[in-house]
Amino acid sequence: MTGLNESITADDVARAAGVSRWTVNRAFKKDASISPKTREKVMRAAEELGYVPDLRAAALASDRSNLVALLIDDFTNPHKLVMLERLTRALRSRGWDTLLVNTLNREDTGPALLNASQRRVDATILIGIQFDDSVLAAAHSARRFKKLIIFARTSENPNTISIAVDDAAATKEIAEYVMTRGYRRPLYLAGPRTVSAHLMRKETFQEFWQTHFNVTPDTISVEAYDPALAGQTLTEELSGREREAYPDIIVCENDALAIGCIDVLRHHFDLQVPRDIAVIGFDDVPQAGSPNYRLTTYRQPLTEMANYLVDVLESDETTKLDKKFLGHLVTRESA
Repeated sequence: MTGLNESITADDVARAAGVSRWTVNRAFKKDASISPKTREKVMRAAEELGYVPDLRAAALASDRSNLVALLIDDFTNPHKLVMLERLTRALRSRGWDTLLVNTLNREDTGPALLNASQRRVDATILIGIQFDDSVLAAAHSARRFKKLIIFARTSENPNTISIAVDDAAATKEIAEYVMTRGYRRPLYLAGPRTVSAHLMRKETFQEFWQTHFNVTPDTISVEAYDPALAGQTLTEELSGREREAYPDIIVCENDALAIGCIDVLRHHFDLQVPRDIAVIGFDDVPQAGSPNYRLTTYRQPLTEMANYLVDVLESDETTKLDKKFLGHLVTRESA
């Protein structure tokens, strides 16, 4: 293959492949009507000549830029990196480019959204914990993009599209597992509470336990999905209890919190997991399966969710696009 040559045009490829310029253009469009044999012939000629289509010209010729802004925060949570990898892989495989913005804090989110809307993006995707009602309302009022998508969280804001795991169904599966395994003194460790883009895991677990045992389980929370912060919070909670008042299982809103708990239980309290206290998480980050943690957790179907997000981007529909997905419980030694 020769190096990419900006002087090579679609007409050059058409002559080399023995087809029309129109056929060359269709060969580079995902859903265009063209035979596999002809597409292969065009692609072979393009590779030999070092031709790539001018995406900027194609964008100017249509109302679609094929560029999305991806606003993300909370990088202490390892699951964010997994989501970022799955999303960008799905987007790139179908011809979409990404403008990545690290939103540093809640005050930074509004300006970041406004900045994204000025970049001629087709959609803005939000992944994080800082997108409450006021931020989303401001984004909608100033928006110049077509779609505002909340990924991996459920938003009640009518101007957004939510693509998320079914938190209620997932948490009920976790609670059923905790109950059938014989645990009776759960402690629920929740993450930060947001107003709009919210997880319903804590509330669902509490309701389940209240229904089945007529008691509301103990709950503590942290302000960020940070393993160190989770460990510090758990240390403070257990240090104020007698040993017989310890929980028999800690149910965590995500794996970052669960990993922090396991570290503290082992290295601060000198307890064994799960013999003394079991731990269960949510997300199935790569560290969850490592020998250090062997964490029982709920795996979100991120690849399926990411592919659906691209379907949403390519759809002409703008309403009734919210979708919830089912994952599955992954059982390991921690619970």
